[in-house]
Amino acid sequence: MILGRNVLFASIVFSAAPAVADECIQAQAVYADPAGTYELRFEPVGSEAAVTSNHFKVKVGDTGLLLDGVVMQSGEPLRANGIVMNDCPTGDVTGAELAACTVWQGPIYTVDKAGRIGLLQPEDAPAADQILLPDFGPSLRESSAWGEGKGSTDSSDVFRFKGCGS
Repeated sequence: MILGRNVLFASIVFSAAPAVADECIQAQAVYADPAGTYELRFEPVGSEAAVTSNHFKVKVGDTGLLLDGVVMQSGEPLRANGIVMNDCPTGDVTGAELAACTVWQGPIYTVDKAGRIGLLQPEDAPAADQILLPDFGPSLRESSAWGEGKGSTDSSDVFRFKGCGS
């Protein structure tokens, strides 16, 4: 009988968090690069008045380094453009200061189960199956987030859905 209770407990534990992206909203989606070294974790924006449509953090391996990411709708036509930053100053900053702490910037694409490419949707939309940050890996190697105690293992530009956070 103990085995039966353990199986029931295991099924409850494993069914608590959505296992597929479409059961999770984008603001709670967690992704990992294929090697599992980099984790991209979305979080709620926190304000309906914000100019950003999505926020996320990029965890750099076991270093404890967390990079900040924001997504803004811009361009013609409008599309999701992201920026990943490493320890940027706050307040009134110069263009040079912002450039020095920028790790990556560009359009953020999604890839669905059928392999179709689209644009990242707002935080309340169903989570994407994959996130594509074009040239993230090369940009990371050229940034302030690369080096001893920071990123030292290459990252893919593709992040696959890993789970749903809170």
